[in-house]
Amino acid sequence: MSVGTGGAHSALRARDARGTSAPGHDDTAGAGLGIDPDDLPDGIVVADESGRVVCFNAAAARITAVPAGEALGLRLEAALPLEDLEGRRWWQLTDPYGGLAIRNGQPERNLLLPGGREILVSARYVRTHPTGPVRRVVVCLRDTEARRRTERSHAELIATVAHELRSPLTSVKGFTATLLAKWERFTDDQKKLMLETVDADANRVTRLIAELLDISRIDSGRLEVRRQPVDIGAAVGRHIQAYVASGQPADRFLLRIEQPLPALWADPDKVDQVLSNLIENAVRHGEGTVTIDVAPSTSPRERPDEEGTANAVTSVTVSDEGTGIPEESMNRVFTRFWRGSKRGGTGLGLYIVKGIVEAHGGTITVGRAPGGGAEFRFTLPVGTPAYLL
Repeated sequence: MSVGTGGAHSALRARDARGTSAPGHDDTAGAGLGIDPDDLPDGIVVADESGRVVCFNAAAARITAVPAGEALGLRLEAALPLEDLEGRRWWQLTDPYGGLAIRNGQPERNLLLPGGREILVSARYVRTHPTGPVRRVVVCLRDTEARRRTERSHAELIATVAHELRSPLTSVKGFTATLLAKWERFTDDQKKLMLETVDADANRVTRLIAELLDISRIDSGRLEVRRQPVDIGAAVGRHIQAYVASGQPADRFLLRIEQPLPALWADPDKVDQVLSNLIENAVRHGEGTVTIDVAPSTSPRERPDEEGTANAVTSVTVSDEGTGIPEESMNRVFTRFWRGSKRGGTGLGLYIVKGIVEAHGGTITVGRAPGGGAEFRFTLPVGTPAYLL
């Protein structure tokens, strides 16, 4: 939000008949712009040339817990008794009215309200000409709760990564140090076992780093999707064959493909990542038969066009017959660090799956399967990309 022009500031000090403007000021100054400070999402406090508060909007009252009626007419330092993080009085430190005439404001920073509550504060000094006296001080207040949640999320991510990296790296360091120091004392079978363990732990570290890179790209909106023709049925079949080859019974998997499937253009590597995560979750955390249904469908958000193809999607449903996901956890399944059980894992997989599906323009949902277990269903739009037409 910009508060850098005199017209906008005049509008901000204008208030309606609810009694939130200071006595003696024009209540129609901003009527032409139709701006009501109470409609603004951030706290706005405006002080006039004498340093007295002439505007104190609803968001400012909510953030500071000071009623607007009490703040109006007070001097700025009394209405907003702010301190910096070292306990210094902020208005004495910055001196907006008596400081350098070339200053036009204060950048956003963390300051403290009485009682120690932290908020984000920025200020703009309005002058009639660049080095003239301050005619108005406009202060913007923001609650820090959203930023704190983000910081906690980042801290939790760092802690999780540190924990997940420590175990495999300790193993790698221990086995390699042992082999280097006592190579001749071990048999070939013992050496092979140690090297296989090192290889598995190195793969674990590589997967974790790949997950972190995916999260970074998803959060920044930079996840690239390289679309190619994808045979989704064959892709699912390859995952099933890999599980059977590793020892899972073939009759644990049921693949049902409804033909004909429309042509699907997607990123094959990203689709494999989604399938791998969903099928692995069903195998590890579910029970009974793992059923994968692949079928043509239409977007639930839009109507198909006259030919019935413009909004076509391919849907993939992965379900099992286990205990399922508790109802109260359904809305947290696709958040960071959610774990359905205590069987390890970073809790980042489903968050990444959702990001990949949405990057393709698809949707993903979770529910209860007919057999009682968990059911994940994702859709991917079909049709040739526009740049190839």
